[in-house]
Amino acid sequence: MRDLPALSLVIGGASSGKSRFSEALVLATNRPRTYVATAQAFDAEMRKKISDHQSDRSEAGWTTVEDHLTPWKAIETRGPQDIVLLDCATMWLNNLIMAEKDIDDNFARLSAGLRNAPCPVVVVSNEVGMGIVPENALARRFRQLQGRLNAELAQDADLVVQVIAGLPQVLKGQLPKGTE
Repeated sequence: MRDLPALSLVIGGASSGKSRFSEALVLATNRPRTYVATAQAFDAEMRKKISDHQSDRSEAGWTTVEDHLTPWKAIETRGPQDIVLLDCATMWLNNLIMAEKDIDDNFARLSAGLRNAPCPVVVVSNEVGMGIVPENALARRFRQLQGRLNAELAQDADLVVQVIAGLPQVLKGQLPKGTE
């Protein structure tokens, strides 16, 4: 069994391989695993993406919990022998904005939930701040909030890995032996 620290953050661009890498990290622990899914399927493209992710996990013994707004609730119900993959913080933030939820309150609840988690948690998130400045206010707000969320997650995490073109780059901490 290769164990992970209490909180790991895997960050990268869209389709960078961050989810696949995160799943491999979780599988290597040989712990009972829960996938907390935050995405909502509002269109055919997103339904396909969700279906593809579900197919990738179908034979690996995952328990899937869909929670679009309060992922800490699924985390707090796990036992100390478990491990949780929260995929992803970016979709969760999008859900909060679209539902007009209090961002500061929800960031604080997620942070507390991760700090008090009974088991290791791996959080997947997108890096969205490396492109051009969006032309509309909503997109700029989202980009700013995503950057803040990522910084807060990275500060609390013992392990932070950026995935670029499928290649993991450790930014903080150390990968467990055998997972490099």
